Amino acid sequence: MLAREILVLAGPTAVGKSSLAVDVAQAVDAEIVSADSRQLYRGLDVGTATPTDSERRGVPHHLLDVLDPDEPVDAGWYQRRALAAIGDCWARGRPVVVVGGSTLYVHALVEGLADLPSVPSETERQLAAELAEPGGPARLYRELAAADPEAAATLDPSKSQRLLRLLGLTRTAPGQVSGAWSRQSPPPVASRLVILDRPRPELYARIEARVDGMMASGLRRELDTALDRWPGALDTLRSTIGYRELLAVRDGETTLERAVETIKRNSRRYAKRQLTWYRRYPEATWLDASSATADDVLRAVAPWPDTDLGPTR
Repeated sequence: MLAREILVLAGPTAVGKSSLAVDVAQAVDAEIVSADSRQLYRGLDVGTATPTDSERRGVPHHLLDVLDPDEPVDAGWYQRRALAAIGDCWARGRPVVVVGGSTLYVHALVEGLADLPSVPSETERQLAAELAEPGGPARLYRELAAADPEAAATLDPSKSQRLLRLLGLTRTAPGQVSGAWSRQSPPPVASRLVILDRPRPELYARIEARVDGMMASGLRRELDTALDRWPGALDTLRSTIGYRELLAVRDGETTLERAVETIKRNSRRYAKRQLTWYRRYPEATWLDASSATADDVLRAVAPWPDTDLGPTR
């Protein structure tokens, strides 16, 4: 385990994590490490709400725009890169704020990754074939939900790579998936976890406003540009809310108006799943993002950061 502690600021999509993380980082001269599985990718800034240079307000951010969207990535890769970034910040005397809503990435840092059994290659091939069938993702998700509701509650049906992994385990090692998420492996780094939330109507209104803003900022154009530049990125785009629904418009399967409403609905559902996941951490401090300030966050985790790393409040 790395020495010292990181502050992890997590919560559902559109709750206001990024802005508050910058406030906290400025207050203690910290740097930010992203825990967002889609903000890793270049060229998808609009659809993933990647903070702009002005929104970062001079605070260094790590693990943003570091991969092409046709490059595969998993939680193990993220954990290794995040720990390297954290260690580099500490070596320079800077505290670290981790911010993001990707549940498995947050889990990889605050609890570690479970040592799950492998899935036979024959099962992987069979699941991949079933996934490619019409209605395959939804059908496989229903199978996972019936076999292991706790595991199913941790992901969106569109997350095909993780869906196949979990469903492969339920078919070949029944009962081991949810159990593996219990705290069996030691965390790789000490952390203080703060979960942001808002009253549900307010959160949903922010989600819908964000989607409208993405459309106004050129989400359709970003999708077309990404496909032209990275033809192999189709799987990533299909598994990402916003791009997936617009692909259906591009393919003539729905109208733009319906797609936008579907993006909003799927984003609301995703936020609900994120909140379900975060309730598994009894040690977390929950704050209402509608009123929380950097001082509130720092009081909730005091004493932090370590006195030998930077100033405290």
